[in-house]
Amino acid sequence: MCSSDGIGLAAATGGRADHVMTERALPPRVLTALRTASAWGFPDSCTPAVGRLLRLLAASKPGGIIAESGTGAGVGTAWLHAGLSADARLITVERDARLARRAAGLFADDPRVTVLTGDWTRLEQHAPFDVFFCDGGGKRDAPDRVVDLLAPGGLLLLDDFTPSPHWPPHFAGGVDELRLHYLTHPALTTTEVLTTPTTSAIVGVRSRSTAGGD
Repeated sequence: MCSSDGIGLAAATGGRADHVMTERALPPRVLTALRTASAWGFPDSCTPAVGRLLRLLAASKPGGIIAESGTGAGVGTAWLHAGLSADARLITVERDARLARRAAGLFADDPRVTVLTGDWTRLEQHAPFDVFFCDGGGKRDAPDRVVDLLAPGGLLLLDDFTPSPHWPPHFAGGVDELRLHYLTHPALTTTEVLTTPTTSAIVGVRSRSTAGGD
C-alpha cells in the first residue's frame, strides 16, 4: 500500500491531458498494480511521489533485503521492485488473502520477490532489513519493534503523515505522538519530507552504533 491520495490509474496520472506520457514513465508492474487497485476499488495505493522514493531507497541498497508491511494491491511493492538489484530480495506481507494472491501473481516470474499472507509480524523471521517500508501493521501499534527489524544502516520509510509547521509536530489539534516517537527515536536519524503539498513521509536510517542493542 501507500498514501491514500493515489487512487487507481487516474490518480497516478493526475487526470492531465498528457496522461499517456505519464503512464509510459511508470514501471510496467506499477501500471499493472494500479489497474488492479482501480478495478477492485482499492483506495490505498502509492502516489508516484512516494513510489519514486521507494524505488530510490531500494536502489540504494544493492544486494539488500527489502521489506514491506501492507502489500495492498502491490503498487508500493512494484515501485520497490523497480529499484531492486539483481542480487537483492523483496519480502512483503498482506493480511488480506485475496490481495496477497493477486500480488503474488504479479511477481510470480521473479524469484527475488516473496509475498506472505498474514500479520506483519511474519516479517520478523526474514529480518534484519536494509530497507523497510512500513505501511501496514507495526507502524502504529509497535514502533519500537519496527525499528528493531532494521539492519545497521537500514532505511525506514513511513508515509501518510500531514505536514505540521509546529514542533513538536501536531495533528488533529494535539501533539502527534507517533510521528514524534519516530522523529526522536534514539536509534534513528530521521527527516520528514513532503510528498505532496498536503502529505509527508518520514525517512530514517538506523544508527550503526545502536543496532543490535549496543
